[in-house]
Amino acid sequence: MKETSLQCLTFLISLLSITTSQVHLTVSPNSSQFFQRDSVSLSCEDEDRPDGWTVRRNTSTETRAQCGKVWGEAVNTSCKISLIFSFHSGSYWCESSDGSISSSIINLTVTGGSVILQSPVLPVMEGDDVTLTCKTKTATSNLPADFYKDGSFIRTEPAGHMTIHHVSRSDEGRYKCNMSGHGESPSSWISVTGKPIRATPTTSNTPGSTTSTPPSEPSVFLLVLPPLCVVVLVVILVLLVLLMRRCVHRKHEVRSEDISSGQSAYRPIRKRRNQKSSTAQ
Repeated sequence: MKETSLQCLTFLISLLSITTSQVHLTVSPNSSQFFQRDSVSLSCEDEDRPDGWTVRRNTSTETRAQCGKVWGEAVNTSCKISLIFSFHSGSYWCESSDGSISSSIINLTVTGGSVILQSPVLPVMEGDDVTLTCKTKTATSNLPADFYKDGSFIRTEPAGHMTIHHVSRSDEGRYKCNMSGHGESPSSWISVTGKPIRATPTTSNTPGSTTSTPPSEPSVFLLVLPPLCVVVLVVILVLLVLLMRRCVHRKHEVRSEDISSGQSAYRPIRKRRNQKSSTAQ
């Protein structure tokens, strides 16, 4: 019971940490695919907490491996891989020094082939434009390339790069490209996230008027939601503690009842033995 309560408490603390974390991992150059022997730099960025971050990764041979100890060169909150190879393919993320806060995970692919698809590592905002570039290791100029989404052919681009204008949720998916005579790239997932709502001042339509109305106030729901989440988590924590105490108290009551029933059963037997002894005498 104590172990279960401790696990629940750890889970609740991690939830509180996640809701306040704004750290994210950036990759330079901004691509999720690389050729072998390329150079890659990863950086943890957080405006509220610029220090105390480390880059970790999971690969086919490593779990939660920290930059600077087994792989890469750690510099402050950044990590540099001078020569990247296929075994560097895996999941990467930023993590606080105490391990309580972490960023979203990004996936990097290192190929031994001759074609890669350069696409954004982080999610693309709705309404923005995104460019996908099909690149070969041997050619010095852009070549025609075929682009695919979720296995279906999209179109052929003569210069090897395709731009998706005004990205929407429907553009989310797995993309790859193919260059005739060179080969096909690995596939990469492109995710799309909603654009944050920003209040913009509106200008009066009255001729000659230069006054503008102030931005609208934030939604009451957005203001109430963070403290409400904290209150709900605290209530759950209190309920868990009360449940643990109740179980312990009930266990003591059952033990006391067992002892009392044993003593009650013993008294008649002792009384009959005393009566038999008196009769015998």
